[in-house]
Amino acid sequence: MILPPFLSPGDTVGVVAPASWFPYDELAEGLHILRDRWQLNVIEGDSLHAIDGPFAGSDDLRRADIQRLLDDPTVRAIFAARGGYGCYRIADGLDVSGLQANPKWFVGFSDVTVLLSLMTNHGLVSLHGLMPRQFGDPDRAESLESVRQWLFGELPTDYTVPAHYLNRQGQALGQLIGGNLTLLINSLGTPTDLDFNGKILFIEDIDETLFSLDRMMTQLHRAGRLASLAGLVVGQFTDMRANLSLPFGKDSYEIIADAVSDYDYPVLFNFPAGHVDYNLALPIGKVVKLVVQTEEARIDF
Repeated sequence: MILPPFLSPGDTVGVVAPASWFPYDELAEGLHILRDRWQLNVIEGDSLHAIDGPFAGSDDLRRADIQRLLDDPTVRAIFAARGGYGCYRIADGLDVSGLQANPKWFVGFSDVTVLLSLMTNHGLVSLHGLMPRQFGDPDRAESLESVRQWLFGELPTDYTVPAHYLNRQGQALGQLIGGNLTLLINSLGTPTDLDFNGKILFIEDIDETLFSLDRMMTQLHRAGRLASLAGLVVGQFTDMRANLSLPFGKDSYEIIADAVSDYDYPVLFNFPAGHVDYNLALPIGKVVKLVVQTEEARIDF
């Protein structure tokens, strides 16, 4: 896997909206941080001002927006301004073949997972982390700093988190893959499907029912994808919905624990990444070490 070159002040980056649209003024603070605090030259994509139904412009416009930045040798990183829905519709038309010769960072999460998987499948490390529309939120300051550290080469040696009662102890070394669980499931059998063998899988999600979560985990189990993992990192499952007329009887983490109960690799629950304020940046595609102990758990970089 290729780790893209780290950024320096004066470098050029791009910001695009590859999925849902949003009012442009909501990006003002994020652009200010990129330009004035991080001292980067920012190219703004046409999609930041476009609307086509729920999307930030047509599929062709959003795809072309990303492609221009992928093809521009001066661009060192591409930020998805927000997620929502839409990346899944444009992933297959992108040509990323030139990135091995001219690697660059791709930053985002949630719906952007499908584009991070695209980078993984082409040998590039990408960054699962906060997006510019969220940069100005003071409650996300630590999350923003973790993105900056990764992009500017101030890498943490590890992330250490408290023990969780559902954790399964052990150690594993493997490539970190994954992101939003719904997008991973929707990618099965497609060009952005991932090789799970020997990998450390990270998952998170938002606004799903407990029944749909169980269905997704069962699908991974039936497809043999859980059996071949080296380890599992379970992030935040936010705003999960229960069916009041027919209670499931387990919470999100208990459903996931049941799905991997047949295996013996280490499992870390309640990692601070996903649709929450404290959303630590993760280098998708990088080889990491997962250590789960009685007192704490950590990911070593």
